Amino acid sequence: MQNNYIVRRYLFFFVSILVNAFSIALITKALLGTSPISSIPLALSLVAAPTMGVFTIYFNLLFIVADLFLMSKEDIRSKWYELVMQVPITLVFGSFIDVSTYWLLPWLEPANYLVQVVTLVVGCALLGLGISMEVKANVAMVAGEYLVQNIAKAAKREFAFVKVCFDCSNVVIACVIALVFLGHIEGVREGTVVAALVVGPFSHFFFSHLGMFDGFLGISAERVLPSPAGASYPPVITITRTFCSGGHELGEMLAERLGLKLFDKTIISMAADESRMTEQYVSATEQRMSSSALLAYILRDYDVNSERNLCPADALFVAQSKVIRRIASQQPCVIIGRLSDYVLKDYPGPIVRLFCYNDIADATSRCMKERGCCEAEARAMVERTNRERISHYQYYTGRQWGTPGNYDLMLNMSAIPLPLAVELISTLYRSRVKSEELN
Repeated sequence: MQNNYIVRRYLFFFVSILVNAFSIALITKALLGTSPISSIPLALSLVAAPTMGVFTIYFNLLFIVADLFLMSKEDIRSKWYELVMQVPITLVFGSFIDVSTYWLLPWLEPANYLVQVVTLVVGCALLGLGISMEVKANVAMVAGEYLVQNIAKAAKREFAFVKVCFDCSNVVIACVIALVFLGHIEGVREGTVVAALVVGPFSHFFFSHLGMFDGFLGISAERVLPSPAGASYPPVITITRTFCSGGHELGEMLAERLGLKLFDKTIISMAADESRMTEQYVSATEQRMSSSALLAYILRDYDVNSERNLCPADALFVAQSKVIRRIASQQPCVIIGRLSDYVLKDYPGPIVRLFCYNDIADATSRCMKERGCCEAEARAMVERTNRERISHYQYYTGRQWGTPGNYDLMLNMSAIPLPLAVELISTLYRSRVKSEELN
């Protein structure tokens, strides 16, 4: 990463911290509770003199100390910079919560419940924006996230599961503090639940619209695929398909007709090697989110989900993306599924992106023949698998699955015979390759 891009990313990250701090203050001013990670500092500020911002600083510094006990000496030596970075981040974050509360928002006193709800939702939306900016910057982690990472590593548990437990524990402890010192629960209300449920989706929404900053942050340059010196990029065909639409069979026929190598399930073993996961886990996880991963997604508050701290499902997506880019840069090929149309959306060589679909009756019939199951079971399997593929695609790409603008050809496999589809695609493929050669 060039030095100017590093400076820009840290500046972007700094702004995101300010946005997050302001958002926490705004949510708290709604008087309906706060985000899970801020619930303990808020509860403590209600029973003792220091402010919520000051308690946030104390709380996060305590996290940093806890990291030292959880990390090995070797990890501390190799990651000392990450640990040190958390101190200024914590100081800025906690301080700006108080600046926002007492200097920027002292006028805000919601007069009724409707205004409180509006204030809460606006705060959650801004918090989602701040999170997406942190993820986009991808230069540092806040103390809470770093601690969860170390707990997960020490306990040998999935990061997403530990994150959910950590957030829930914060809320429970905040309730206990309020009950012990105030005699009733205060600072944890319906707004805490709302923040837990909506900040994640807000973050995902904003992240999908932050592509405009890729050039500023140097992200576009990092996506360029490696290519041998003096060589052009090989031609590629990607096939996205609904379940039992005949997309795999189409891929096999295209590979044979055009002399291309076919990649489908072989990507599983390659991704397993890349991510150091078992092939069984990759096969079971690659097109669906686990419940704990989903919970971690909706419970995410102001933490950074950087590439250095991914849950297994996200790490798998990164690993598969790397494998797909490497495959595409090395040889002419047909790649089936695995979000390859999105992963190669900036591919500089000749590429044909296909989307294959069929009607439910045809898909059910195919499933019955291939799986040997009854009609009801086949139909349920088709609908369930398609739902999983839609959720998986939209979660990782921020785009609608099957949108015509994302593909070069949309093929209704219920209406187009396979030989005709192969002939049509082969013609388009050769045209793309010839055009590339002429250029």
